Amino acid sequence: MTTAQGEIIRVFPRKTKWSPNDDLAFFDGPPLFDVPNLPVMVSVTFTWDIERGKKLAHSWGNRRREVWIGGPAFDDPGEEFVPGRFIKQGVTITSRGCSKNCSFCYVRGREGKIRELPIRDGWVVQDNNLLACSQKHIIKVFKMLQRQDLAAAFPGGLDLDYLAPWHIDALKELQDNHKFAALWVAFDEPRGMKNLNKAKDLLADFSQKRKFAYVLIGYEGDTHSDAEGRCEKVYNAGFLPFAMLWDGNTDPAWKPIQRKWARPAIYRSKQA
Repeated sequence: MTTAQGEIIRVFPRKTKWSPNDDLAFFDGPPLFDVPNLPVMVSVTFTWDIERGKKLAHSWGNRRREVWIGGPAFDDPGEEFVPGRFIKQGVTITSRGCSKNCSFCYVRGREGKIRELPIRDGWVVQDNNLLACSQKHIIKVFKMLQRQDLAAAFPGGLDLDYLAPWHIDALKELQDNHKFAALWVAFDEPRGMKNLNKAKDLLADFSQKRKFAYVLIGYEGDTHSDAEGRCEKVYNAGFLPFAMLWDGNTDPAWKPIQRKWARPAIYRSKQA
């Protein structure tokens, strides 16, 4: 992986579908075969991987002088985005931070207020809150997406508090040019459901199979029936719910509910 600072080895505690796959990305200790004598960065995304990340840093440190550890799990604020460095090619991040300060979200505490970054090419937009950016920035992002060979997806989520008709026009233009793959919105707690009808109306021209909705479940005071009811309401409004279990919830009774409502093939068959 070549960056503005030169090549660097990146090490990750786990491999996901978003992980880089170049020759300088590793997911374990240093291999037996020779690898380039380059600085090493251990990148940890999830707090539950911190201990493994530390072990990997120690392991690589036995073979390299320059080894660092960091990442979102360590509350790193995130700097300028470099495509392919810590997330696979095709993903782009055009802003950091968020204008909100939600109690259930780490973004504001880690990255601070919204910061617009130089726009790098990609077709998977992973900004935490793209729609909180300036109109000028958002328009530039959509123009960049029109140039891509592959259709755009927005798994970082489109904040319904900011979603406006002109955003819909930009999405429709992508769709008309066969450059639209999927979008995600979020319903985080019951008060977030107030935007359900707004989302249903504004996004009515997009098929359900292309509209996903993060639904937070299992937070303090939530019940199994209430959580399932929210997921059903989101599904009936034309979205495919993706249940996300509250970070501090360790009750195993919530796992089957989360698993069911994170797999469209399961809940769609039961709704039929």
